[in-house]
Amino acid sequence: MRRSESPGEIDEGLYSRQLYVLGHEAMRRLAKTAVLVSGMKGLGVEIAKNIILAGVKSVTVHDPGNTQWSDLSSQFFLSERDVGQNRAVASQQHLAELNSYVPVTAYTGELSESFLAAFQVVVLSNSPLEEQLRISDICHACGIRFILADTKGLAGQLFCDFGENFVVDETSEADPVCAYVQHISQGTPGVVTCRDRQGHGHGFADGDFVTFSDVGGMSQLNGCKPLAIHVLDEFTLEIGDTSSFAPYQRGGVITQVKVPQLHSYESLRASLAKPKIKAMDDRGCSLHLAFRALHTFTAEMGRLPRPRVQADAERLLELARGLTTHQELLDEGLVRTFAHVSAGELSPMAALLGGLAAQEVLKAASGKFLPLAQWLYFDALECLPEQGTMLLTEESCAPRGSRYDGQIAVFGADFQERLGRQKYFVVGAGAIGCELLKNFAMIGLAAGEGGSITVTDMDTIERSNLSRQLLFRLRDKLKSETAAAAVRRMNPTTRVTAQPHHVGPDTETLYGDDFFMALDGVTNALDSMQARAYVDSLCIRYLKPLLDSGTEGTKGHVQVVVPHLTQPFGSPLDLTESAVPLCTLRHFPSTIEHTLQWARDEFDGLFKVPAENVNKFLEDPAFLEVQRTTQDLEGVRSSLQEKPHSWQDCVRWARQRWESLYHHTILNLLHAFPPGQETSPGVPFWAGPKRCPQPLEFDCNNSTHMEYIMAAASLFAQMHRLQVPRDRAAARETLRAMAMPPFQLEVAVRIPVTEEEMEEMPTGVDEEQLAALRQELAEHRQALLERGCGSTHLMEPIHFEKDDDSNGHVDFIMAASNLRAANYGIAPADWHKSKRVAGRIVPAIATTTAAVAGLACLELYKLVWGHQDLDSYCNSFLQLAEPLLTRFHPLSPLATYKYGQETWSCWHRVEVPGIGAHGEELTLQELLDQLQGVHSLPVRTVLCGVTILYASFWAKQKREAQLACRLTQLVGGLPGAVWPPRRILVLDLVCEDQQDDDVLPPVHVWLPCG
Repeated sequence: MRRSESPGEIDEGLYSRQLYVLGHEAMRRLAKTAVLVSGMKGLGVEIAKNIILAGVKSVTVHDPGNTQWSDLSSQFFLSERDVGQNRAVASQQHLAELNSYVPVTAYTGELSESFLAAFQVVVLSNSPLEEQLRISDICHACGIRFILADTKGLAGQLFCDFGENFVVDETSEADPVCAYVQHISQGTPGVVTCRDRQGHGHGFADGDFVTFSDVGGMSQLNGCKPLAIHVLDEFTLEIGDTSSFAPYQRGGVITQVKVPQLHSYESLRASLAKPKIKAMDDRGCSLHLAFRALHTFTAEMGRLPRPRVQADAERLLELARGLTTHQELLDEGLVRTFAHVSAGELSPMAALLGGLAAQEVLKAASGKFLPLAQWLYFDALECLPEQGTMLLTEESCAPRGSRYDGQIAVFGADFQERLGRQKYFVVGAGAIGCELLKNFAMIGLAAGEGGSITVTDMDTIERSNLSRQLLFRLRDKLKSETAAAAVRRMNPTTRVTAQPHHVGPDTETLYGDDFFMALDGVTNALDSMQARAYVDSLCIRYLKPLLDSGTEGTKGHVQVVVPHLTQPFGSPLDLTESAVPLCTLRHFPSTIEHTLQWARDEFDGLFKVPAENVNKFLEDPAFLEVQRTTQDLEGVRSSLQEKPHSWQDCVRWARQRWESLYHHTILNLLHAFPPGQETSPGVPFWAGPKRCPQPLEFDCNNSTHMEYIMAAASLFAQMHRLQVPRDRAAARETLRAMAMPPFQLEVAVRIPVTEEEMEEMPTGVDEEQLAALRQELAEHRQALLERGCGSTHLMEPIHFEKDDDSNGHVDFIMAASNLRAANYGIAPADWHKSKRVAGRIVPAIATTTAAVAGLACLELYKLVWGHQDLDSYCNSFLQLAEPLLTRFHPLSPLATYKYGQETWSCWHRVEVPGIGAHGEELTLQELLDQLQGVHSLPVRTVLCGVTILYASFWAKQKREAQLACRLTQLVGGLPGAVWPPRRILVLDLVCEDQQDDDVLPPVHVWLPCG
């Protein structure tokens, strides 16, 4: 049973993706933590939402205030009917529906010391400074973790105080660093020379703790207590006194050990005057003073500074000046701008700060990852119009009794109307897609006349989605439809349409020329890098801006792509997954990831591919003729011969497979490369990443051995459609009665050591043997058909499914991998890690998703304004475990195309109208004439995709016939031609005088409608 419903146990079906971020122990600590979140405006509800999804023990939401119109621009659980009602009370039921394991209560009274004592973590947002200081003092004295978060317009602050003795069990999300020892000196200190698997530097940092394994000679280091290291350079480090140890001989692995760290934090009162600001700079100092001055202003005036009222901005600046003696550190322009926008409430800012603050809550509750020390300030004032403040006036930013008043205070009413007219395409309605759609509803994107949002996702909702996706509930089915309906409830004026399709070449009839040309922009919310690159290619074709977002655990990124201004998304090198060399997987694994990938391949090779081939063999008469290798045909023959008739047959098959994999194969490998073999004098073959294996001896009493037998036999029976009870006792009896044939050495078998040797392995086909095998199988099939037995030999291909814990798939992979790990002396993996690696599960958590969506929507503001200054846009990378948030300007597009001395970026194309002066569609000859006359391109070859439409080397008659055809005639009959025909015909050219390094931009021919 992989998911327990017992009280106190972790619901692994719900939290599976988050478990891969935090781990079981941290999750158990979360489940014991009661949290208070005070302030239920947009930021407060974001924090509460994230920690409820994460699975803390309980959440109490507090707010003495009532809902105002300006709250609706960022508080997604409040509606127009809640105006005048208490925010906490109105939000409670919506928050409680997010996670049935987390009780949510609303509280509207005073935050007394006795009330606060019930909580392990207290979060304040939207509180006056006096209240912040009072509650911070109580929390610091009572050992309650305290977090302060606030947003004002386009600026935000975050403060953490986790007490004077807070233990961080694990500071980072990264896997422990591992390197291979080359040499260890005897001395004080001892110097270790080591490198990673690829021969690069070791990757350790000064002060890391490490331990050793498999060290030959200096065996005193094996399994030693964690040792602190001092890094000398990228290949050497010091470990302390090794002078009394035996001399180093060979091998060894050095592995980082994550040890707990003790951290001390000051109270808010103590930290206010001399703050420790993350990424300390003048901007952070100025924002710190601006927020402090804002508290004074609010206490003095009873309100926030009015938008675009100069007198209020000057008064705030005067107050800020009075808080520092270092006037040169105060950015006065920043403080004035802060004053102008401080009355604003923006959903993207709440999402970003809410994600950051919620992750700090999880750190406070679990001791997992490094907390903020102690202040963080953020602003996105570059989202304001490039044209300056002339577009924004006191009148244009004044409240209107609208749900967007909080946003109008920052950007003005005209911009709000512009947002409402936008047409956007959201590709993917998973975790990021839901957060984006929620933000879009809050800011009023496509909520006006002419606006539209199209969201598409073909996936259905699974239970594991519910811990990260606020729009879904257990009863819901299709992601896109559910998400669209949910955001319409949040903002009924949002014009959103849901579709159940993926975006790819086969859906270009749905998402083609007319669809993309009508858009203002596209947002990617996809897992697949290939799918994201495809959407990017469409944005390049149609010159549409793209917002691309992605997360993995606590890491996230946002990239903004602007036509003609920035580079496109990624590059071919970025999109290729790093593959493990095949020879490593087959013969020389060194990590548990290698053995898990090997076991995953073994699963398909045993239970999917053979069944697929047998079924093709029985159902397709042409199958034998199209097979050009003997391997698949021999597999078909073996599958037919091995057909089981009982559970005992399945157990025998599994036992024989076990012997072959974990005993015989290893003996053959050791015969080819004995333990003492040297690649050259004094250089052992089995060294560094190459671990010398040992054969296993089967033992019925070994649980891993039996797990393999049971899982393999069960899957083998399922593949052969054999309905038999999976009886462990009967399996043991069968195993004890079996006599395994003695090992026979495979002679004259070459085992490749490198990828180059793999590629050099002979691939020729023995035609005589192939013909004989075809004949044998043809006769066998004929005999089966004559006896009417063909259908009884059909098999069930088993496709690996990671999310059904009862199907035995992960059980097989874990057992198969751990047995291979035992062969090579590699530490085994538990069930959860086996599932993650084999299922290629991306770790995920709601906090990162929320922060990334907030950053993406800040870039959306700039796109809607139409910013043309590259430096106003920001790509972002965040790692909440550190915590780290880096923003950097996009790069200008590189030269992609070249012809002669001229170059162009990927955004360039040669545009040609498809209608000639006579009003009729162009012929190919007329197109070539235009390209020559208007664009000086002497065309030699024209291609549409991979099809040649014209080539100057063709025979004259063929050329003339082709040149006389209209363009739609030429492309209408091509493979993959779409209907209705495209509005834009994309062609590639080769010119007569083209050089080898020339690459011409594509030609876009605008064809007539209809």
